[in-house]
Amino acid sequence: MAVRALRGATQVDADERSQILDRSAELVSAVLERNELVSDDVISIWFTATPDLTAEFPAYAARLLGLTDVPLMCATEMSVPGALPRVLRLLAHVETPKPRAEMRHVYLHGAQALRTDLPR
Repeated sequence: MAVRALRGATQVDADERSQILDRSAELVSAVLERNELVSDDVISIWFTATPDLTAEFPAYAARLLGLTDVPLMCATEMSVPGALPRVLRLLAHVETPKPRAEMRHVYLHGAQALRTDLPR
């Protein structure tokens, strides 16, 4: 087993609690599914939100998915002029036998524009 890091991001349509929870849950689920991971494989997840998102903690969505014993942290993303608005990001550390080259980062909705170099 190796420790690997996975990145992901999604964009919400509005700073609304339900949007943040739904898109955060979708993002976490997609990262786990695309990398054939279960909650026991997850070491920790660091979430960030652009400064325009304050209605809910994205980590709460992971708790609702059952990641109750995984360390989770939320922070505010840097406010960079011209940056994509309403973006939730994650950095997950996981244990897996897969090599780094087989790890699949996940960018959903408008956040796909952040990593056009990745396969869909």
